Amino acid sequence: MNQNTQQTKPVILLNIDSLMPRPLEIAIQTGRAPALQYLMENGSYLSNMVSSFPTMSVTIDSTLLTGTYADKHHIPGLNWFDNSQQEVINYGTGFRETFRLGMRRSIHNMLYNLNNVHLSDEVTTIYEELAKSGTPSASINAFVYRGNTPKRLHTPKLLSTLTHFENGAWTTEATSIFSLGSFSKLRPRSIATQIAAGNYKYTARELQYLIRKNRLPGFTFCIFQDMDARIHFRGPMDLKGIAKIDREIQKTLNLYSSWEEALNQNIWMVMGDNGHAPMGSKYRSFIIDLRKILKKYRIARIQRHVHKKDQLVFCVNQRMAYVYILDKNLSQPAIVERLKSDNRIDIIAWKNEDNIHIESGMRSGSLNYSPDGAYMDMYEQTWSIDGELELLDLTVSDDKKLIYGDYPDALARLSSALHSHSGRFIVVNAKPGCEFKAQSTPFHLGGAAHGSLHKQESLVPLLIAGTTAKPKFRRFVDMKEFILQLASQQHKD
Repeated sequence: MNQNTQQTKPVILLNIDSLMPRPLEIAIQTGRAPALQYLMENGSYLSNMVSSFPTMSVTIDSTLLTGTYADKHHIPGLNWFDNSQQEVINYGTGFRETFRLGMRRSIHNMLYNLNNVHLSDEVTTIYEELAKSGTPSASINAFVYRGNTPKRLHTPKLLSTLTHFENGAWTTEATSIFSLGSFSKLRPRSIATQIAAGNYKYTARELQYLIRKNRLPGFTFCIFQDMDARIHFRGPMDLKGIAKIDREIQKTLNLYSSWEEALNQNIWMVMGDNGHAPMGSKYRSFIIDLRKILKKYRIARIQRHVHKKDQLVFCVNQRMAYVYILDKNLSQPAIVERLKSDNRIDIIAWKNEDNIHIESGMRSGSLNYSPDGAYMDMYEQTWSIDGELELLDLTVSDDKKLIYGDYPDALARLSSALHSHSGRFIVVNAKPGCEFKAQSTPFHLGGAAHGSLHKQESLVPLLIAGTTAKPKFRRFVDMKEFILQLASQQHKD
């Protein structure tokens, strides 16, 4: 397939949901992933890219596409509380929880409000930036897709009664080339094997269609979502999902006269979005039920609207959670003290204007910090810090350089979550092996989960082939600038 007629060398980013460094490396070493091995051996391999926080897909994709953390793009997680509307926003955390919240509301939030209402209009996506220079983009199987091309999307009959959209269709702002399962197809006669989006084969075939038709735009973003569900139940070292997706990548590279030619024609990137932490197997030991810890307070129930008498709302994102304090007369320190009584909660964080306060159920002491100060981290961010550095596993060198340990880019990522939306709330983070639970929350005993600030879920791999360039810093928040630079480089025949 000859792409030399295009002015730019197309950038193709394949996001394999829940791809992690160690399983990837083992799959390659054991011969299960020859396509990924080829890209690794003929390009660059970065094993420790820092994701956003919470480590949930919609927040991560929003950070990747906008080049900002949640304090700017305003997508706080897969589950959060909109203080202005007094309602829980859920983009689909699990059937029982979604059903109780209302399928109609959740589907509308995921398919429409996420991009058209909740994603801040004060930030721009890669797609919007490229469109300014006349460079088209493609989004395949991604729920965060905001561009500047009006698209009329159609709801499958099975879901049409569960949406707010007139006659089962609605107009959204998307990329010029847009694929999302049954809602928008590149191949007119294709059948999406999942209702809301295509599986890994569907994603690959949509990409292959663009290549065959010589329609690759300047930037294409594809998501392979299937592996996340496997790992939740089988654990983080499941390799079968990697092998399956690798076979589809092989088929894609085989569309060229050689794999070398595929790299000559395009820039290929493959990355994970979040890692997974292995979960313990005993409910009483490893599931942190927020309702029991804070049982003395009136907790809002998700199947009804928030009442005036409700004091707390819980929004769980697997291994992290937001605890919202609705009662103005309720003391925040009192809630913190109750949370500290559970030694499975490793970080308890809240804000007071620009200051962030940290305590823990596992360790004694407190830590306070704010932006701008005498300490600089590896990302050239400066901070003022006072208190027990151990609470965030921080160390400081003699020249006041901050070094992150178990919680990569912890100061910026925690601050972003605490400034991502309005309201009075506390962020809690579970220690490895543990997961939060509230009303109808799904959990993953004996499997794996993500969401937290810990490096288990925060560090993911990135393969880059077809260019020697690398992002300035190994963080998702720096990928937008990197991709825009690549997509604007002239391709010489």
